Amino acid sequence: MSKLKQLLENNRRWSDDVKSREPDFFTELAKQQLPEYLWIGCSDSRVAANTIAGLMPGEIFVHRNIANLVIHTDMNCLSVLQFAVDILHVKHVIITGHYGCGGVLAAMEDSRHGLIDNWLRHIQDIASLYDDVLRALPDIEARLDKLCELNIIEQVINTCETTIIQDAWSRGQELSVHGLIYNINDGILHDLDITVEKWADRKDLRRRFLSTTNAAALR
Repeated sequence: MSKLKQLLENNRRWSDDVKSREPDFFTELAKQQLPEYLWIGCSDSRVAANTIAGLMPGEIFVHRNIANLVIHTDMNCLSVLQFAVDILHVKHVIITGHYGCGGVLAAMEDSRHGLIDNWLRHIQDIASLYDDVLRALPDIEARLDKLCELNIIEQVINTCETTIIQDAWSRGQELSVHGLIYNINDGILHDLDITVEKWADRKDLRRRFLSTTNAAALR
C-alpha cells in the first residue's frame, strides 16, 4: 500500500470536485498556460502561492526558495524568470516574503546552521546595509519583521537589475515588479508599495520605502 495514500486520495477528491464544477477545466489547462503572474516566494510550507492568492492552476507561475531571494548567480531562479518574462510574457513579477520567516531569523542569529549559512549570507548583507534602521527598533520581533520587509525591497531591486527585466523594458514589454509580504497570523497579503514599472523607478526605492514607513510610525 502506498505510504502516500492520503495525499493521493486528496488529489482524487480535488480533481473530481474541479471536474464536477468545470468539466472541461483540465482539457483546456493541458493545452497551454497563460499566467499573468510570476510569484517568487519563500519555500515555507505555509505560504503556498495559489492558495493564498486564490488562484487556480495555470493562473500563476511560481518559483520558491529559502527566504525568497533573487541572486544573480542562481541559474534556477534566473531561468524561471527568463521563461516567465520571455516565453510566457507575464505582466507582473511578484516578490513575496512573509513575517516570521525562518530563513531571515536564522540569518539574524549568531550561530551556525550548516550549508544554508552560505545562502543566508545574502540576508546578513542586507542586515548590515540597514544596520541603523534595525538597531533603532525595540526588540528582536520588530527587527525580524522589519528585516523581512527590507529583504523584499532588496530582492525587488535585484530582480529589476537582471538583464532579463532590463531587456524586457528596453523592448517596451508591459512588465511590473512588485513587493508583497504575507502575514501568516491572519492570512493577509500586504502591498509594500514598491512597484517598479520602468528602470528609473528603482533608483530611490530604498529611500521611498523608509520614508513611508517612518511617516507611518509617527502617525
